[in-house]
Parts: sequence; C-alpha cells; structure tokens
Amino acid sequence: MNENTILIPGFDRPVSRVALGTWAIGGWMWGGPDDDNAVRTIHRALDEGVDLIDTAPVYGFGHSEEVVGRALAEKPHRARVATKLALDWNDDHQPFRNSSPARIRKEVEDSLRRLRVETIDLEQVHWPDPNTPIDETARELQKLHKEGKIRALGVSNYSPEQMDIFREVAPLASVQSPYNLFEREIEKDVLPYAKTHKLVTLAYGPLCRGLLTGKMTADKTFPESDLRSGDPKFQKEHFKDYLAAVDELKTIADRHGKSLMVLAIRWVLDQGPTIALWGARKPEQIDGVADVFGWQLTDQDRKDIDAILERHVPTPISPAFMAPPARKA
Repeated sequence: MNENTILIPGFDRPVSRVALGTWAIGGWMWGGPDDDNAVRTIHRALDEGVDLIDTAPVYGFGHSEEVVGRALAEKPHRARVATKLALDWNDDHQPFRNSSPARIRKEVEDSLRRLRVETIDLEQVHWPDPNTPIDETARELQKLHKEGKIRALGVSNYSPEQMDIFREVAPLASVQSPYNLFEREIEKDVLPYAKTHKLVTLAYGPLCRGLLTGKMTADKTFPESDLRSGDPKFQKEHFKDYLAAVDELKTIADRHGKSLMVLAIRWVLDQGPTIALWGARKPEQIDGVADVFGWQLTDQDRKDIDAILERHVPTPISPAFMAPPARKA
C-alpha cells in the first residue's frame, strides 16, 4: 500500500484513493443518461488506475448500477464496487428514506443482479431512516454480510451517534459524507470520529457539484432537472462570492502547476484516511486523476486557502438541501 491507495476494512487489497462517482451517469438530476459515453468513462477510469467505483440504486433508479455492471462486464478489471441502499422511491420517482429490513434485502438482491456480481464489495446505508431503528438496519445487513452477499458495510450521511448504534450490532468499515473546500461540516464530528474508529471516509462532492472545476462563469444557469438549480450556492446572491473564491483558489493551484480541480481533490486527500469521489460522465472528465498524486499541499497553502474562504465565503452554505424526506410511518 502507498499514499495513492487505502485499505477499506474487510477488503483483501487496497483501492485507489480516487474513486469514480457515478451519480451523473444514472442521468437523474443531471440532464438524462448517455450510456455509451458512460461506459467509455468507466473504462477510462479503469485505465487511469481508478479501481473503486461508487454507485447507488437511486442514481437513475437502477440505471447507474446497470451501466456500471455492463461496463465492468465488457472490460477485464480489478475494480471494487461500492453501492448503497435505503432510499426507496414512489411512482413519480420521488425518493424517500426506507431502511426497513425487507427493503434492505430486496435492494441487495436487485443490486447484485444489476451489477452482475455475486458479492457487493461495499454496501452503504445511503441515509438514516428515522422510522426504522438503526439496530434493525444493521442487523439485517450483518445477516447479508454473513451470507456472503456483502464484503464490507458502510454508512452515508450518518452522525457519530448513529454510527455508534450501528457499530453495536455490525462492523462498520466506512462513512460517506459531503466534503470539499466549501462544505466542511464533517470536520467538527464525522471526520474525527472516523479517524478514532479507523473508518475510511468517502468524500462525496469533492468538486462541489462543478464549482471547483474552475470552469463556471457568473452567467451559468441550470435547468430545473439539474440538482444545482436547488442549491443555494448557485443562486445569484451567493454564486458571485463562491466564484470569487474560486478565482483566488486558482492561484494556489498555479503554485504547483496544477488545475484547480486537482487542487480540490488533493486537499480532500490531505485531510486524513479519505477517498475522494471523482464524478464523471464523459471520458475527458477523467483527465487529471494522475496529477492528484505525488505531491501535497504545504502548511502555507492551507493557511492561504483558509484565508481565501474566510474572505469570500465566511458563512458557507450547508449541503443539507440534498437530504431526501423520511418515508411515511
């Protein structure tokens, strides 16, 4: 194992610290699917040494998992697949939380079929369900783990208190949370908890839904079908402040001869036992993965980054807008 890889408890070998995030590949909330491009994107990621792919049933209501399954079936690989469960949806494709034991078992069987695998490498509870006791959720997952259908268990969007309850029943290998230069709430609790209990943190949204690519301009707009249309950061009154921060952050990236996107990913990796989920839906969006490795930010870089954020975004906006509703009891 080197600094480019990390061992998730329960895995038989380390995986890359950059994983491919496939929310956009599913099409839902990202303008619709483009399957052939998606398959090429996954293949490009494998060629670049990315050997962990993160997906979920709700990403296109099964579609992302199907595309991942197809892509991996078409190309020899050593990739591990992380997926999720506990988000149900109605006939109008409106998601809601459901981590009842019956739903969990159904989702695991459906994911195995769509991914074309016999074992799910990392199964994560997508969101805590307030209408199902956490120990019930963990107990059913532990059964599936012992049946050999799941290699390792993780949670997503859980608090430390919720993880404590889960860990009393079943082993926990990882936690997935929103984490990037602009969204740092987990530094208060989840990240220290993960370090203390030797959990790997999967950081989703490390590019803050495209903000940290450095390619957006003030006149950029988003259709209602795009997740960002509901994100306060992309509304006019806040967007300009975030873009001003982005412009200054580019100067830090320039010090190292890197792109802002690479800087943003490197920053996440420098925070501890973390994996950054690099979202992509086109092959060219994988370009730059190799530039993430082989260097680190200096203490001065980190101080300058914090000063830029304090100057332009002193009151950062939470990613809480993404939270799906609870199911009806």
